[in-house]
Amino acid sequence: MTRTDNGGPADYPAQVQQVAQALRQHSGPVVVLSHENPDGDALGSVLGLTRALRQLGREVCAPMTLPRYLQFLPEEGELCGPLEAWPDGALAAVLDVDNNDHVRVGGANMSSFSGPTVNIDHHGTNARQADALLVDPSQPATAQIMVDVLDALGTEWNEHLATPLLLGLITDTGSFQFSSTTPTTLRTGARLLEHGARLNWLNEQRMQNPRTYYTLLREVLSTLEFTRGGRVVLARVDDAMLERAGAGWDEVDAYVGLLRNAEGAQLAVLVKDYGDRVKFSLRSRGGLSAQNIAVALGGGGHIPAAGATVNAPYPEARAQLDAAVSAELARLDAQTAQEQTL
Repeated sequence: MTRTDNGGPADYPAQVQQVAQALRQHSGPVVVLSHENPDGDALGSVLGLTRALRQLGREVCAPMTLPRYLQFLPEEGELCGPLEAWPDGALAAVLDVDNNDHVRVGGANMSSFSGPTVNIDHHGTNARQADALLVDPSQPATAQIMVDVLDALGTEWNEHLATPLLLGLITDTGSFQFSSTTPTTLRTGARLLEHGARLNWLNEQRMQNPRTYYTLLREVLSTLEFTRGGRVVLARVDDAMLERAGAGWDEVDAYVGLLRNAEGAQLAVLVKDYGDRVKFSLRSRGGLSAQNIAVALGGGGHIPAAGATVNAPYPEARAQLDAAVSAELARLDAQTAQEQTL
């Protein structure tokens, strides 16, 4: 069974079996969901489970609206549009997001669902409330947990299952560059390759950018700020910029990784300014916690990658961001000073 090298729940194997049993024994339709604005881990995990359950003869519906850069992976008809009503006798399998976070779960209204729920996630902020639960923040990606779930389901491994799960793994590890990458992570990636995962094809697809990526990049760079002595780098996108570039909101997320590569920056912030609300995408390194900042703003995520939405115009939201950043920098500086005196 796949395990990370950072610990995790002592009853992890039992949780895997509980989740697999709940999925295997449910005779009705299964609705597989993830978070809004899905990334590669969300899509990869959803496709991995959806394909495995269909291999077992289950009726599955996977409501998901994809950004442009991920539309290469699903086959025609594999995903469906948002549910207007829950199927009779459905089980909800919610992946890579807390099933109780009704705002972030995409594709269906969880607040109106009263049936059984399975939740598989790797976020430490998960409330851990589901009928069958598998939450392990020590895992670098939900896709890595899904490898264990598919093993427990007894599915037959092939390229069709391995490729989307490899996408999830490389997405949330930054192509195995992030500190969350462990020997187990690499072994999992190797195992998926042995099952036929198309690594080169995935990378070729992921590296292709539409022309609007570059026209919007010009707009994004015009807003670039280096603050706190270069420790923080920030850029902003709004509707007017998208209109000038001929781009859409689903093309914006990739820029936060570009900002993160700024030399000396411990925090990268990409601002999506919707006018009446603002979404912050945060990436951090060097001991600084993007998660702490996001939680202070009402959001969540991981220590190196997190996000939050503030329901206020940008000037007000920016003031809240600056306060949260100041608090986190003060915490980090105090910790560093204490370590230096030991």
